[in-house]
Amino acid sequence: MNVTVLQFPGTNCEFDTQYAFKRLNQNVTILWHEETALPENTDLVVVPGGFSYGDYLRSGAIARFSPVMQAVKAFAEKGGYVLGICNGFQILLESHLLPGAMKRNENLHFVSKHHWLKVENRDNRFLSKCEAGELLNIPIAHAEGNYFIEEEGLKALWDNGQVLLTYCDEAGNPANPNGSVDNIAGICNKERNVFGLMPHPERAMEDVLGSDDGVKMLEGLCS
Repeated sequence: MNVTVLQFPGTNCEFDTQYAFKRLNQNVTILWHEETALPENTDLVVVPGGFSYGDYLRSGAIARFSPVMQAVKAFAEKGGYVLGICNGFQILLESHLLPGAMKRNENLHFVSKHHWLKVENRDNRFLSKCEAGELLNIPIAHAEGNYFIEEEGLKALWDNGQVLLTYCDEAGNPANPNGSVDNIAGICNKERNVFGLMPHPERAMEDVLGSDDGVKMLEGLCS
């Protein structure tokens, strides 16, 4: 499989993401944001974490206008798989490839730690290697991870099975680190080919790093 990882000014997780997918024996290309086309053989686009454009204005709000995002939108509209991690999730929201918006964390502080997640829906390629209700220990690192969507849109997310991951404690009870509505940590679009999450599965690929739960998450996209 051929994975294209985007790179913006301020991105800092592109090489972590490259490393993660190479560990899964995938071919990885890092693509600068000024490119207007994706490599022809692209199977998956990953919009990685970091601080694109220094998070000025609003996280992801400037990156959405980068030339490469038009190619990403066209790729997604044709059914291509897209994964946005942390700042990448914010960029997908700002680009309207996913519904909702991000606000500052409820406590107004940057949060960086491992946090438990519950798999709410595995009926999608991303989490197909996981079990429904499974708990995953994945790092988070963000200041604007407070996911918000209005009531009607929230109901649609649940009704359509678009809520993929929620924040919890190690026993599976709700434990919200940022104030996200309904403890939401990750979602997908209705077509189930665009995925976004705030936690960093690419930082959970080896036990020595505290967890390898990210392996089974990313493996689903490689199958």
